[in-house]
Amino acid sequence: MEVYMQKAINELKLWDKKMSKKPFINIDIAKGLQNKMNSFIPEKAHEIITMGIKNMVKGVLIGSEFSTKPPLTNATLKEREEKVLNKLDFYKKTATISGAGTGAGGFFVGLADFPILLGIKIKFLFDTTSLYGFDVKNYKERLYILYIFQLAFSSKERRLEIYKYIRNWNIYAKSLPQDINDFNWRKFQQEYRDYIDLAKTLQLVPGIGAVVGAVANYKLMNKLGETSMNSYRLRMFKDIL
Repeated sequence: MEVYMQKAINELKLWDKKMSKKPFINIDIAKGLQNKMNSFIPEKAHEIITMGIKNMVKGVLIGSEFSTKPPLTNATLKEREEKVLNKLDFYKKTATISGAGTGAGGFFVGLADFPILLGIKIKFLFDTTSLYGFDVKNYKERLYILYIFQLAFSSKERRLEIYKYIRNWNIYAKSLPQDINDFNWRKFQQEYRDYIDLAKTLQLVPGIGAVVGAVANYKLMNKLGETSMNSYRLRMFKDIL
């Protein structure tokens, strides 16, 4: 086994343990802290966040808003991941600039830019899917993208549930309808909105957005990069874990 592949497998095993670990904090306490944090965000922000997530879910499932190249074939894991890291670096810089701009621009600028920030993250995931050799024309692959996104940004309690789907995707995917029109995307969107960690939208809070914006988006893209790479490694090396 080549050195790079062994390194990737070792990283995957460590990530798997981290994702499978139960949170130390009590669920009720965690929910109370999240609710308290959400109370600092104006109601208008919550409305736009909800709409942004709804449109993102629908757009990803339909697949009409995110163009990408055909699946990469005949490439080693190292070659694939070098390309993924290059994409991550590009989108990270884009998100950082956008975060700094929205933070400095004030509340209404931040709200207007929220769908754009979602789009940056989802476009990165579409590109990553293709670079690992999976076809985003398959709606089940697009659904996998949404689960990766949710795994990266949901609460720790929700993370454990989502990771069960990710870890056993080949089995779970068989239970999904073959026709995208038969998939209950509305229910999925509502579930998505209920559990996503809204503390990640702190840059919309009046008074601190300018401080949070750039740094938060940089770190969030790093987290998304780690989550997506290991989620696809998991599918490639499932029998090893």
